Amino acid sequence: MNYPDFYHSQRVGELYRPEIEQAVSAGLEDAERAFRGDEAGILLLLVDPQVDFIHTDGALSVPGAVDDTRRTIEWIFRNLGRIDTIAASLDSHSPQQIFFPTWWVGAGGEHPDPYTVIRAEDVRSGVWQPVHQPEWSRNYVEVLQERSKKELMIWPFHTMLGTPGHAITPSLYEAMAYQSAASGNNVHLVVKGTLPETEYYSLLEAEVKPAGDRGQLNRELLEWMIGFEAIYVAGQAKSHCVLETLASIAEYFEGQPEKIGKFHLLTDCTSSVQHPQIDFEALAQERLAEFERQGLQLVASTGHLG
Repeated sequence: MNYPDFYHSQRVGELYRPEIEQAVSAGLEDAERAFRGDEAGILLLLVDPQVDFIHTDGALSVPGAVDDTRRTIEWIFRNLGRIDTIAASLDSHSPQQIFFPTWWVGAGGEHPDPYTVIRAEDVRSGVWQPVHQPEWSRNYVEVLQERSKKELMIWPFHTMLGTPGHAITPSLYEAMAYQSAASGNNVHLVVKGTLPETEYYSLLEAEVKPAGDRGQLNRELLEWMIGFEAIYVAGQAKSHCVLETLASIAEYFEGQPEKIGKFHLLTDCTSSVQHPQIDFEALAQERLAEFERQGLQLVASTGHLG
């Protein structure tokens, strides 16, 4: 098919000012081709489609993410007549958070390097000590390891609020604006990751919930999503935020394969973080197989919509 004139595939992964007016004008011109059903159509759920994850010079660049995004954009254009709404999460951080080097200090006053794993035994033995909220932080790594079977990873500073890295990558934002104009439906944005004392991989809930109602499972969002005919998921990274979002969905709808079956992961529109010692891709594939047994649909962007 012919893609809209504002789209230039070679610019996917470049940082520039999005051509919103052109995208919206094209969307209004193509409104007759857009989804106009009386009932809900398809929801496209984009997990953290941001510059820092997608661009090759991003702070936490995911290998393969530029091509993933190109395929996602072209999927939107091809399926304009079926997509009701696009939702996107925005990973949103500040300099002092529990997974950044600033939160922890070693015995010699040094801060951990990015990709350092902080284990509960490291904190108990004094290898690393929290700079902020010491009681919560010491308990955090214990709970994370015992309850979630995970260890705290220190990440490079990424998707910092107010920086270009926080933005949705421009070529994708243009496609989102185009679909919004064509369908008459606003993009639904979900901000996550602002709580300093906890990780927030899933766009639906924090890893360890602070006291009160902060970071709790977003049941309202889940119930809104399940109202669509189908939900297609893409974004970054497969091994982390995409995977944990799907884990929240599988747990919430456990024992309801007809509901989990509404969710489709576009497998060629997401990639895993690469780590020098940890095979995140293999771990992701293992868990995705579990979700598939519960009903999750694993599909390619080139396939026909169900």
